[in-house]
Formats: sequence, C-alpha cells, structure tokens
Amino acid sequence: MAQPTLPVIQALRDTAQRLATQAPYQWGHMGSCNCGHLAQTVTRLTKGEIHTRAMQRYGDWERQLIDYCPTSGLPIDQTIDEMLALGFSRADLTHLERLSDPTIRAAIPFERRNALRHNQRDDVVLYLRTWADLLEQDLLADISLPSFAAPPVPTPVLAAAAVDA
Repeated sequence: MAQPTLPVIQALRDTAQRLATQAPYQWGHMGSCNCGHLAQTVTRLTKGEIHTRAMQRYGDWERQLIDYCPTSGLPIDQTIDEMLALGFSRADLTHLERLSDPTIRAAIPFERRNALRHNQRDDVVLYLRTWADLLEQDLLADISLPSFAAPPVPTPVLAAAAVDA
C-alpha cells in the first residue's frame, strides 16, 4: 500500500473531493478515470494533458503501468514518475483503476463492498476516502506524543556560599 504520509493522504482526499463535487468523470478516458484523476491531483496537469501523454503509448492505465520505464523519456512515464515519487506504487495505481486492493475493499462496509463498481464515480470516491482513512490510521499509529504529565518539580540548588557557611 502507498506510503502513509501527509502528501499521499492529502492527494487521495483532494481527488475524492474533486470527484464528489462533480468533476468530469469518464472511466474510459485516461485523464478522467480513476488514475487519471489522481494524476491530475499529483501532477497538476489537465485531463487532456494526461490523456495526450497516455496516447503516445498503447494501452489503459494497467498496461501503461506494466510498460512503465523510468528512463523511456515518454511523457506518461514522467507522469507515473511523479505519482511514484509522492509515495504510490505501481500496484496501488493498478488497484485504483479497478478498485481492487483487498485491504481497502475489506475496510468498506460489506453492503457497499459487494456492489462496488470500478467505473462509478461514487464508488471511486468511497474507495479513495477509505484508502486515505487507512493510511491516516497507519500514520497516526506511528506517532507517539510526549507525556503531558506535570513536569517534575525542580530541586533547589544551594548557592556555594550557603554550603560553606
């Protein structure tokens, strides 16, 4: 699963929020699908720019991720580079396109989990929010706060003159 960092969690939440507020969604469009929307958030590219980059090589997001080569110089690989650099893995992105990560699906309420469809906006929003929640739980589990108990009362140190007397 993606790295539990604030930038990754924020990217997931921002993507979910944009989708929930009716951003153009089209599962068959490389810039407006599940991965395309996350790519928009991470790279700040438009859906058209992402789609154009992807069309320079054959295949959907799954195929692009299989064929990904960090030294190819292809624009879609640069897009994927940015997503990987933020903390996502190729497996994360493959799962996102089909809403198929078993850990994320298991955290979705049973009645929604069984009806989850990879090409439905509301289901993508639910998946992204659930994923962000899981990563947030992981992040918070690794944080330990200092004790807020009252600090010890300092012991007065006697001045040297008082000790000599």
